[in-house]
Amino acid sequence: MTAMPRLGKLQLDAPFFQAGLAGYSDTAMRLVARRHGCPYCVTEALLDQFLIQGGRGLKSAELDPQDHPIAGQLMGSHPADIAAGAKVLLGLGYDVIDVNLACPVKKIKKKSRGGHLMSVPEEAAAILDAVKQAVGDDAPCTVKLRRGSDDTPEALANFHKIFQSTIDLGYAGAVVHGRSVKQKYLGPSNWDFLRGLTDQYGGTDNFTIGGSGDVWQASDIFKMIDETGVDFVSVARGCIGNPWVFTQARALLAGDTQAAATPPTIYQQRDVLLEHFQLSVGLHGEQLASRLMRKFGIRFSRHHPSSEQVKQAFIGVIGLPAWKAVLDKFYGEDGAGVGGDAALPEEAQEAACPEPQST
Repeated sequence: MTAMPRLGKLQLDAPFFQAGLAGYSDTAMRLVARRHGCPYCVTEALLDQFLIQGGRGLKSAELDPQDHPIAGQLMGSHPADIAAGAKVLLGLGYDVIDVNLACPVKKIKKKSRGGHLMSVPEEAAAILDAVKQAVGDDAPCTVKLRRGSDDTPEALANFHKIFQSTIDLGYAGAVVHGRSVKQKYLGPSNWDFLRGLTDQYGGTDNFTIGGSGDVWQASDIFKMIDETGVDFVSVARGCIGNPWVFTQARALLAGDTQAAATPPTIYQQRDVLLEHFQLSVGLHGEQLASRLMRKFGIRFSRHHPSSEQVKQAFIGVIGLPAWKAVLDKFYGEDGAGVGGDAALPEEAQEAACPEPQST
């Protein structure tokens, strides 16, 4: 029986969640995931300065009442500023405050935040301390890390200093990506590292360890738990255009392997595509939603028997009528879908982490 994870006072009813995905995991994507069984979501990284300054940055962080439980993921360079950002998220009603020490993109590293902090453990600890003091007992705090800045012994030592600081400061948990900052998204995620981590730190009171990397389908969630001993699993690139991964994971949790192996039908795909587009329009307006939804259409097309034709049709969408026209043409007759479990291309990176932009 798989144990259900807890983050402080927050009890989850399934050992998986939707990761923060830069450029993807907005309110619309999160609500679709929740309606398919996702128990918990993390926002894409929110830059502390955008929250503090208000305006569109603050507006984009506002929550839909249905979008709970949720972690607001913070990224910043200075303890005082990121602490102020944490207080903003508390005021907006976030259930968990998460600190990003994982983003590997160069322009993030150059500004001394995200993955850069994995190489400066004292700075990382100062930021973690500031956030925890700002949040206090009002909400659980968590952190997202990578296994190190690179593969050197120094990087490994720095990782353990930061990880131990997280525990000592009273954080509720940490999610560790099995790739290094230098590795970005190339090559396999090191699950052996995660196994060693749980062997060393597992069983720490009131501290939950999560794993991330190379989770492409529902079965990978439970494979990671079995092989690494993590308490819960981050589903990232594998859920883009595939909210059914959460439905299938729920089925596996219930022991229904047949349901878990059943891909979405054409009609099920159609309904979700329309729902996602309409949610996006409500969030962003039709013009921006049309642009944003093209990349989702490309991912969703993997489930259709005529994948390449559907992909090209979605690329040309410019508005809700055009979106509906694609659905009428390719999703007008029901039938069996196809599995969409093949690994996504690297350009769909889990958190390609462009500079966080308000929308």
